[in-house]
Amino acid sequence: MSEGVDTLGLDSPPRLAVDGLLDDPGTRIIVCCGAGGVGKTTTAAALGVRAAERGRKAVVLTIDPARRLAQSMGIDSLDNTPREVGGVGTDGGGLHAMMLDMKRTFDEIVEAHADAERAKAILANPFYQSLSAGFAGTQEYMAMEKLGQLRARDDWDLIIVDTPPSRSALDFLDAPKRLGSFLDGKFIRVLMAPAKVGGRAGMKFLNVGMSIMTGTLSKLMGASLLKDVQTFVAAMDTMFGGFRTRADATFRLLQAPGTAFLVVAAPEPDALREAAYFVERLAAEKMPLAGLVLNRVHGSGADQLSAERALAAAENLEDGGIVDQESGKAGLRDSADDDGSPAGSSAGSSDKTTDDTTHDTIDDTIDSAPDDTPVVDEITAGLLRLHAERMQVIAREQRTRDRFTSLHPEVAVAEVAALPGDVHDLAGLRAIGERLAAGVPAGA
Repeated sequence: MSEGVDTLGLDSPPRLAVDGLLDDPGTRIIVCCGAGGVGKTTTAAALGVRAAERGRKAVVLTIDPARRLAQSMGIDSLDNTPREVGGVGTDGGGLHAMMLDMKRTFDEIVEAHADAERAKAILANPFYQSLSAGFAGTQEYMAMEKLGQLRARDDWDLIIVDTPPSRSALDFLDAPKRLGSFLDGKFIRVLMAPAKVGGRAGMKFLNVGMSIMTGTLSKLMGASLLKDVQTFVAAMDTMFGGFRTRADATFRLLQAPGTAFLVVAAPEPDALREAAYFVERLAAEKMPLAGLVLNRVHGSGADQLSAERALAAAENLEDGGIVDQESGKAGLRDSADDDGSPAGSSAGSSDKTTDDTTHDTIDDTIDSAPDDTPVVDEITAGLLRLHAERMQVIAREQRTRDRFTSLHPEVAVAEVAALPGDVHDLAGLRAIGERLAAGVPAGA
């Protein structure tokens, strides 16, 4: 068992000790990755807040275009420069946050590695503008570049990366290699050939072949675009090797012991299937996996009442059968008498419900209703059916988790209970952080 991991039980996966991970000074980079829509941004932000309040100097790099991170941290907007988050941090800890500006990061690379005249020509080139704004893989590559820049500055002892939303979670690992291969590939070298062959003899030698090639490319790309590409390639000639070198350096940084990957998923088949694939890929790339964060897990404080018994009791009530309506409360005589379980008290006891707010409303309605009103039966039956639905959801999620665990029993897991609403402020992020640290859903 690795350090920072507890055990839930013999039949359960090891529990991910999030606080141990955050408190370890050897942890310098945490990468939150996974499929889209599983809560990576919220997880990254909550980790940043909790780390800062436990004494770490943390920075969160998000690639979320919805700007939810800025809003939840009380910042008007985030850009390519880390901004301090007020009201967060103790014992020397603090938190900064930033949102990746893909084009601006590319521009910074050009400005840092080319003289002023060449940089100006590159930045004005139409092909460069298209490449820097939306070429496949550019966002992922620039996220890697920005991670390398932040690590080199050494202003923070913990960097938390929210990986780009993408069709596949694997794009974060694959795209930098793809872009590096493109910028250092055969197509680019062919376009660079005329500039690299000196003298009239060399140009004459290439003239026929280049004419055929450029004629074909002109038809495919258009003469204007081909000219822009060739101009871009000529201007960027001295920089192409640097892209590959930096991509390789950042890739090695991700493999280093100070990096920890957290795969984020929801308890749904597609999300956990993607998570399992990512776990396998990280192992193949020799990248350090800290564990799995399972978001939006449902629990119940009344899980001793099964879905089947709740549905049966609801049907009995609706048939006008087994009901005790003393003092305006509904009870299930047969269900309570069978084994002593307090199934019949679910409508009147807030700790036996799946939703405290709903239960408080139901209690108030029942208390104010006449003793013999049918509304008591209807509400109790409805509550039982809601409970049955919740228990069915819990069972389905458990089966899905079990399938993942059977494939990867060694992966530590932190389960985060589903919240009733969206996270929109620091208090919500702190609540998520507490659930992450607990590692198990409420009511479980």
